[in-house]
Amino acid sequence: MSQTPPPPPAPKETHRFPCPNCGADYRFAPQQSKLVCDHCGHEEATEQGDRAAAITELDFKQALADQLPNAEIVEARVSTCPNCAAQVTFDDTTHAAECPFCATPVVVDTGLHRQIKPRAVLPFQLEERAAHDAMNTWLGKLWFAPNGLQEYARKGRKMDGVYVPYWTYDADTKSSYSGERGTIYYVTQTVMEDGKQVQKQVQKIRWRPVSGRVARWFDDVLVLASRALPKSHTDALEPWDLSALEPYSPEFLAGFRAEGYSVELQDGYDQARTHMDSVIRRDVTFDIGGDRQRIHRVSTAVSDVTFKHILLPVWLAAYKYRGKTYRFVVNGQTGRVQGERPWSAWKIAIAVVLGAIVAGGIGYVIAQNQ
Repeated sequence: MSQTPPPPPAPKETHRFPCPNCGADYRFAPQQSKLVCDHCGHEEATEQGDRAAAITELDFKQALADQLPNAEIVEARVSTCPNCAAQVTFDDTTHAAECPFCATPVVVDTGLHRQIKPRAVLPFQLEERAAHDAMNTWLGKLWFAPNGLQEYARKGRKMDGVYVPYWTYDADTKSSYSGERGTIYYVTQTVMEDGKQVQKQVQKIRWRPVSGRVARWFDDVLVLASRALPKSHTDALEPWDLSALEPYSPEFLAGFRAEGYSVELQDGYDQARTHMDSVIRRDVTFDIGGDRQRIHRVSTAVSDVTFKHILLPVWLAAYKYRGKTYRFVVNGQTGRVQGERPWSAWKIAIAVVLGAIVAGGIGYVIAQNQ
């Protein structure tokens, strides 16, 4: 009995690029958009391809059936953080490191993991110093944050540049619906007010059944493919300018880390469908028209579903303060900041006392004037 031969091994990914001048590792420099050697200063331009031609979508059904071409699969050394479950990838020379998402020591798994290869990458545009400045400015605007945390953050501890995985989904949708359109009208009624009969205009709604069809093409519905960061953090980093995506090249990852996706393709699509359904219901509401709308049924046919795996740039800082980890994230394209913040109990107490004193003073002045 013949057996299906195993698939050929996927190519291994490397993010290290040795400088031909001195042998040290290149890093991708956002401001110059070049590979730069910090040891000897040698520079090398990154390859620029045809963006529109290279960033193509992949077939969703084909991927679910594990029928993607082998060129779309990559093997990488990935370690799962025991604290936040981040899937952090490492190069062949790294054997232990600190998780960039929560500062937990991570021992690297020596096994290789097969994953769908990134199709596109949004290169870092902010250097680490600019990300630090953005974070410190954000921290300075936080009321009731402990002074110690701000001072600790401003000491200039290294931030980690990490490419965070996302899925994008395209889909053609056609939806039929049934519902009701409401038209507002007014009738004059006699009502009692203060013991008297008065005439008032009372609002009514006249409902009539409606049905129809709406269609929408969804392009690049963005879904976070990581579980390492709270969704509230990553949502706050939006918007991303995806028109600046570049065809994936490991050169853009030189000197940075990349997180492997932990949200599988089907699970990401389920999240994308939730977003699509909410947009479709909004379209149905507009199509029903009138003054009020009721939606009874929406049936959607989805076709031509495609996807791509992309990497978006995030600067990360994880600070341990008084035994607890606080994480800050900076959009590596725009500098937008989001993070967790502690509260200073003594600052809050002082504010409450001062507020009470001010309120008491105002009350005293009012009482004297009366």
